Amino acid sequence: MKSKGIWFLLTGILIGIILVLLFVLFNGRWNMNNMNHMWGDNSTFEQMDDNMMGNDVMTGNGGPMGHGTTQAIEASDEPEQSLPIPSPLKPDRVTDSTVYYTVVADEGTSRFFQNGKSTETLGYNGNLLGPMLELPKGKTVVIDTINRLDEPTTFHWHGLVIPAEMDGGPHQAVAAGDRAQVRLDIDQEPSTLWFHPHPMGATAEQVYKGLAGLLYVTDDAQSGLPNDYGVDDIPLIVQDRLFTKDGELDYDAHMNVDGTTGDTILANGAINTTFDVQTETLRVRLVNGSNARDFDFTLSNGENMTQIVADGGLLEQPVSLKTISLTPGERAEVLIDFSEIEDDVALEADGVSFTTFRVGELDKTSIDIPTSKKTLTPVNTKTDRQLTLFGMGNMVSINGDTYDPDRIDIKVKQGDTEIWEIENKPDMMGGMTHPFHIHGVQFRIISRDGNPPADYEKGWKDTVAVAPDERVKIELTFTETGTFMYHCHILEHEENGMMGQLNVTE
Repeated sequence: MKSKGIWFLLTGILIGIILVLLFVLFNGRWNMNNMNHMWGDNSTFEQMDDNMMGNDVMTGNGGPMGHGTTQAIEASDEPEQSLPIPSPLKPDRVTDSTVYYTVVADEGTSRFFQNGKSTETLGYNGNLLGPMLELPKGKTVVIDTINRLDEPTTFHWHGLVIPAEMDGGPHQAVAAGDRAQVRLDIDQEPSTLWFHPHPMGATAEQVYKGLAGLLYVTDDAQSGLPNDYGVDDIPLIVQDRLFTKDGELDYDAHMNVDGTTGDTILANGAINTTFDVQTETLRVRLVNGSNARDFDFTLSNGENMTQIVADGGLLEQPVSLKTISLTPGERAEVLIDFSEIEDDVALEADGVSFTTFRVGELDKTSIDIPTSKKTLTPVNTKTDRQLTLFGMGNMVSINGDTYDPDRIDIKVKQGDTEIWEIENKPDMMGGMTHPFHIHGVQFRIISRDGNPPADYEKGWKDTVAVAPDERVKIELTFTETGTFMYHCHILEHEENGMMGQLNVTE
């Protein structure tokens, strides 16, 4: 009897192991971050990845599956190069009320490594990434969009509060070789927004290959902040990428169903960049343009930065921080004070330096930091809707549903104000942080697990990080009409169906 009991026990354990392995097989590799909490050092699992998946990257290990699997970021030994500053896009023409632009999604080639091969990339009006478009508040911006790719794409204006038909979501696809025109009436606070593709089934790859550009909402009435573009006011589109041994991008080989990550940091599309600081105060506009990686930004000298703007506008008050944390899709504007710094200082992501600020003789600057004219005063904190984010790999959902283009998940009236509670329900592996993004609105964070938001989140947002087992309340007002998307901004999760549709009617 004793031996039979042991046999049943061993059989049960074996069946359990097989079920877990099958679960992992169909949903991706183990989440190394979460496994660290369970098992400690993950070097054994990394070694297993090497043996099972091969080692076809310039540095690090890669593979096409996973649940939150992240490549460790490594410092690059590439020669330093000057930070590329995206060119401001010259308008086609300008009238008293309207600015006209042309934006072209195109194929190109880029070389990321000095001794590497050129690789196929995508860009707006160029080979990689895109220009900066200035959107003056109070004016209309008309953009002719042209698709020169060999597949459909869309032009999504991330963070703009505009009607759904102009938003560039999956419903506004532009076929290969076609063009479309959008009309954007700019009526929101000065901020750093961005644009990228949003076609269902191809968003992650198109962004990974280089489609991302900058949108600056500006206001002539705003003064006091550094605003000399490329001199004392610079953008940093920060992304992680994984390369082959030859220095090429290969999304198909490195795609991860739980979010594709890399071991090399790019700043405005370049590796190991430098910037010559000319003024005592530098305004840096940080954009997390990665497919899936969260970034913790710090200065190598351990000094603080001053955050002044969140995704969509000024904070209630400037906030002094040693670390600026951004999930995919989030932005932050920070001021860095170099007046007492004599040596070079590097900006770090997760402890790895990627852009070095070279400090020489500095021009004195006088700045007047404005603050938001609106404070966080929600009408009430009663929850109108609850959305539950759940799942891993290609089994992700919102409220138990995956995206269906023929289904409207939420219906509201124009002008309505609601409180949404976003819950991140942990899965059997512990879960992962989901950056939750809503099209067509800017919202305010009301609370995190019942507690007031941190000072650096007291500003307009369009993307919010929701940690496992966390509940975040937001207040949003629907001013524009049409069908908008809301989704996880881990791009592979979005494509796996972690997305819903919001319909706003008059």
